Amino acid sequence: MKQLRSLAITGGKVVTPEGLRSASLRLVDGSIEAVGGPPQDGDEAVDAGGMLVAPGLIDLGVFAIDKPAFHFGGITRAALMPDQSPPLDLPSRVSHIAKSGKPDFWVHPLAAATRGLEGREIAELALMREAGARGIATGRQWIADAGVMLRLLQYAAMLDMVVIAHAEDAALVGSAVASAGEIATRRGLPSAPAEAEAIALARDIALAEMARARIHFRQVTTRAGLDQVRAAKARGVAVTCGVTPAHFMLSDLATVDFRTFARLSPPLRCEDDRQAVREALADGTIDVVASGHDPRGPEDKRLPFSDAEPGMAGAETLLAMTLSLVRDGLVDLPRAFDLVASAPARLLGIPAGSIEAGLEADIAIIDPDRPWIIQSAKMQATAGNTPFDGQPTQGRVTQLYKGGVPIKR
Repeated sequence: MKQLRSLAITGGKVVTPEGLRSASLRLVDGSIEAVGGPPQDGDEAVDAGGMLVAPGLIDLGVFAIDKPAFHFGGITRAALMPDQSPPLDLPSRVSHIAKSGKPDFWVHPLAAATRGLEGREIAELALMREAGARGIATGRQWIADAGVMLRLLQYAAMLDMVVIAHAEDAALVGSAVASAGEIATRRGLPSAPAEAEAIALARDIALAEMARARIHFRQVTTRAGLDQVRAAKARGVAVTCGVTPAHFMLSDLATVDFRTFARLSPPLRCEDDRQAVREALADGTIDVVASGHDPRGPEDKRLPFSDAEPGMAGAETLLAMTLSLVRDGLVDLPRAFDLVASAPARLLGIPAGSIEAGLEADIAIIDPDRPWIIQSAKMQATAGNTPFDGQPTQGRVTQLYKGGVPIKR
């Protein structure tokens, strides 16, 4: 799929790193040629009608590729976690995944940190990088062996690849399905202390500092954990972290009726931790908001809470939930799109995620005020297991372009 004709988007409010601009946007040969200036002869003209013109979203760390859901949510690229069947621990598997979504969606595979994601033997990371891996991930599990984790970080530093880590001490978490506290106790749910996150973070941050490696924690969801990241950043450690909308929108109160759509990993936390996440979004401690897209059908979710699989279908709600942070005054629009587009692009080394001349023309036209109700039964995803089922929200993509070619109008 190649852009055959130059395109000029006019009449929109362009979201740039510096702020909103009332400017036109010219897309040529799949790239952004210019921000500002009039259309030229022969351009196809598109009137944005006063709506936001923003970069296509880049979803960092999804567990399934679900193109209709991603397109609905304005996502043009996603970094796929290695937790597949079989795991992405061989160059051939990485190469296949890297080609799988094209031309209208780009998948950026994350190489499995260890063979079989078993946490013991480091995988062939250099060969997987050559095959198209954009980062290294430990998967859903924490690497318990500190020696293996240190060698992994040293290898990643040599390759200049980011390590995307899960941050929960596995020995403390065990088979827990909830965060320890009043809600888990009242409902009789197997639980683990929230401190399991901070303990895992402390070790892995120390190892990353020793190895001088880049480490990104896919989700940091507790006040103590966020304090660890904040302190590490202050002393110059190359650490970043992310979160999903569930952890800034919901607390463990969402599990009181045993709704398995709220069965997540890491689990929903107490209200104080939820507020800490919102504070960390506002002060810049959290770098990325990702969907955590992991659609699960009835065979995984229509079970007792303790037996249900964790995960949520998040691609379709990522944009709307992130825009809610703008409406609440926690972040401004440039910061919101940095969270869901620019920062993931920087971490993965992708020439996209921002509206700047020379970058790839992945563009979303968005009506930020359009109201809609999230309905799991009507979602585009292969399964509608969203914890936001029935919630009114605002913000919808009206048009989407991948490399200057329309894929949603």
